[in-house]
Amino acid sequence: MNENKKNSVLVVDDENANIIALTHILSPQYTVYAAKNGQNALKAAAKYLPDIILLDVLMPEISGYEVLTQLKNEEETAHIPVIFLTAKNDAESELEGLSLGAVDYITKPFSPTLLLKRIEVHLLIESQRQELTGFNNNLQEMVEEKTKTVCELQSAILKTVAELVEHRDGITGIHVERIQRYLSVMLEAMKRKSVYKKEIADWDIALVLQSAQLHDVGKIVIADSILQKPGKLTEEEFENIKTHAVFGEQIIEKIKESTTEHSFLEHAKVFASTHHEKWDGSGYPKGLKGEAIPLKGRILAIVDVYDALISERPYKKALSHEKAVDIIANGSGSHFDPALVEVFISCADEFKKIIV
Repeated sequence: MNENKKNSVLVVDDENANIIALTHILSPQYTVYAAKNGQNALKAAAKYLPDIILLDVLMPEISGYEVLTQLKNEEETAHIPVIFLTAKNDAESELEGLSLGAVDYITKPFSPTLLLKRIEVHLLIESQRQELTGFNNNLQEMVEEKTKTVCELQSAILKTVAELVEHRDGITGIHVERIQRYLSVMLEAMKRKSVYKKEIADWDIALVLQSAQLHDVGKIVIADSILQKPGKLTEEEFENIKTHAVFGEQIIEKIKESTTEHSFLEHAKVFASTHHEKWDGSGYPKGLKGEAIPLKGRILAIVDVYDALISERPYKKALSHEKAVDIIANGSGSHFDPALVEVFISCADEFKKIIV
């Protein structure tokens, strides 16, 4: 409330003498508006937005109870404190008035001094309520801004770590960004086609996409001589590089021990440990088969292989988009989940637009 001007009171009473008397009592301290019936009271409340309303119950056409109900139904007037000031002095009437949302119920005749004090108290309560609401709103904004800053910092750190890992593999950080964009396309297409719709319905997509950056974090323990080898890997070297899925899971599990933010890390752990599993059970590190492979791992398997196929690596040349799509299509039911391959084929053109 504005401290530089008087608070305002709307007096609603169908008896002119009552309005005059109340105006005389209130005007030294307050700006007073008056209305002689319910309709005029509603119009005056909407026009002046008084700080408090003194409302009679027994009025022609529209009762005070009906006026209060309509005031509470309008966003602009719902917050205005209403005190019933009436000759109805039975307990049932008072209970009804308070149940409808009045802050007080005063019966006539009344003490002017007590009336002024009760108005003062309710105006103070309303002022404190508004201050608390403003404080809570500001606090919420501060929390949201702080949360946004922390999330941005977290994302930047994750991206940097992921890019460092990818650089050791002879790949640019664009790979990490593309993986996230491919996943986004796949998830949108899955929703459109209602594929695993129930399973992904409660996923926090932004968190899932962010966590995918750590899918190859386990490569940090693999020797550069293996990661960057230009020729074909020996059987021993291939077995060594396969361990990055296990190490990735262990690294993320270790991070979990030092933080309370487990949902993000749970997504990341699933991506890191299962994106090399195959639908027919011939993948690694656990040889999971079919739907025993977590859905996140099955989705990432497709987008990761696609990006590997269309990218130049130390040991191979880049393939065309069309050839990569054919290879993934041919892997349906063996390497990849058949339902997800259908989704991939339906949105493959969007994948092609992402290639940089």
